[in-house]
Amino acid sequence: MKPSIPKGTRDFGPQEVNRRNYIFSTIRRTFIRYGYQPIETPTMEELNTLTGKYGDEGDQLLFKVLNNGDFLRKADSEALETKNSNALIPSISKRGLRYDLTVPFARFVVMHQNDIPFPFKRYQIQPVWRADRPQKGRFQEFYQCDADVVGSDSLMNEAELVQIYDQVFKELNLPVTIKVNNRKILAGIAEAAGIPDQFMDMTIAIDKLDKIGMDGVKDELRKRNIGESSIQTIIDILHVKTLAALKPFFSESETGQQGVKELETFHQYFDTYHATNEVAFDVTLARGLNYYTGCIFEVKAKDVSIGSIGGGGRYDDLTSVFGLKGMSGVGISFGADRIYLCLEELGLFPPDSAERLRLLFLAFDAESHQFAFSALNQVRAAGINAELYPEPVKMKKQMKYANSRRAEYVVIIGSSEMESGNLALKHMESGEQQEMALASIIEQLA
Repeated sequence: MKPSIPKGTRDFGPQEVNRRNYIFSTIRRTFIRYGYQPIETPTMEELNTLTGKYGDEGDQLLFKVLNNGDFLRKADSEALETKNSNALIPSISKRGLRYDLTVPFARFVVMHQNDIPFPFKRYQIQPVWRADRPQKGRFQEFYQCDADVVGSDSLMNEAELVQIYDQVFKELNLPVTIKVNNRKILAGIAEAAGIPDQFMDMTIAIDKLDKIGMDGVKDELRKRNIGESSIQTIIDILHVKTLAALKPFFSESETGQQGVKELETFHQYFDTYHATNEVAFDVTLARGLNYYTGCIFEVKAKDVSIGSIGGGGRYDDLTSVFGLKGMSGVGISFGADRIYLCLEELGLFPPDSAERLRLLFLAFDAESHQFAFSALNQVRAAGINAELYPEPVKMKKQMKYANSRRAEYVVIIGSSEMESGNLALKHMESGEQQEMALASIIEQLA
């Protein structure tokens, strides 16, 4: 059998895992600095937990998990016979792989509402799955790194979350643009265009702007049976660049006015902070997920064409579908896999990491190999990453291994080194070699 893995998934070697951990640790450190606490949720959720939260297109991308055992025994026979997969799924699948971390978090909050303090600030770094068509920067299995706060309506939280974005990308040395908008502004556009009942159709079309352009958005709106005069109003508003220029369009839209006011309040908090990265209002930012109700965010790398590398927003009523009303929340997510591709393309990963092998012991014979193992224990006790080649084979083979492992130093031990106590320490990059006692080696590398 030829070994393979499912499309849209990947294996990761040691260097890739170390680099991914660099990203995760940078994000995690920032989350903790801002007072967020960690949680984890299961890989699988009940399918009824996930469906209906991401829009029709999102529901199509959910991975369904077949029921245990003979799943066809209880299958809907009529749906099976007519090959109606949508009607068949409820009878053969009760679970699905999580599509994101926000909906499982809302479910978590409701189930544990008596055990957590409110407002509750949580972060979560786990994989999610989407049955999307794989392409550059888009995978079927990928990690999200989320931070959310629930139980607070304060727009201070939005300002804080954008600060987290800025801080993380500052530490990663990755220049980005952080786009900000508000779903109430989008609702105001629909009202100004006279199509409030077609709000979702409009936002889905606008959300495709980066992919299909303004003319493509017009065509998409036409396909969704939106009239030409309404389309023209929408396009006029999408060319607006500032909140001040937006206000005249919302003279008769209370919802749109509220959206503008919320963004002004956001800036009252955020503008007290000196951002490293560009933070810009973008009226075209839509974020097509159904559950967003207020401020929304999206992050794009400035020097790499890869789509968004982060996004999020305010959701006022997500927990109500699980029976807990009046629990507003807001959160952001980092797309770790796309961030990885950006750092790789721009050469921004640190050349060395804490995981690098600092020291490799090499031995000439069985006796010196045992001596080296004893020395290895002392080196590791001092907190130095170190290895001993497992057998005293030819030195050429051991040195080849040292190069492949990118060891910073090697120590070569033979009978003379055992007798004198002075070990040959070689710096692999420069080739410089010196005789040193084990204690001195530990002092130099620790």
